[in-house]
Amino acid sequence: MSLQRTFAVIKPDAVAAGNTGNILAEIEAAGFSIAAMKKMHLTKSQAEGFYYVHKERPFFGDLVNFMTEGPIVALILEKENAIAEWRKLMGATNPEQAEEGTLRKKYGANIERNATHGSDAEETAAFETRYFFNAMETV
Repeated sequence: MSLQRTFAVIKPDAVAAGNTGNILAEIEAAGFSIAAMKKMHLTKSQAEGFYYVHKERPFFGDLVNFMTEGPIVALILEKENAIAEWRKLMGATNPEQAEEGTLRKKYGANIERNATHGSDAEETAAFETRYFFNAMETV
C-alpha cells in the first residue's frame, strides 16, 4: 500500500461557522491521517501567493479578500490515493452541484464560499504543502 499526501484547507466561512471540528471528524472518519495542521489568518500577500495561479482571473480579488477575512485551518492529509479521495470527500466546487454527504454540500454556501480547498494534482499538493508547512511541522 502506497500512501499519498495532499494539501487541504478549511476555509474562513467554515471556520467562522464553527464547522472545523465537524470537518476534522469527517476527515478522520474517511480514513485520512492528519500529518500536519495549523490554524492561521492569512495576510493579503500570503493569500495572493497561495492563489497565484488565478492571478489573471476576474475572481482573484474576491478570492483573496475571502481567504483573508478570517482564520483558516491548513492541513496535510495522508491516505492511499489521497488527492482523489480528498476531492471526492469535498465534493463539487459549487455546493449546489455537490453530491449529498460531501463537505461542500453540508458546509458550503455557494461556489465562492464553499468551506474547503484541496490540491488537484501531485505538483499542486507539493507546492501548497511547502507554501504552508516546513519539514519540522509534519509527521
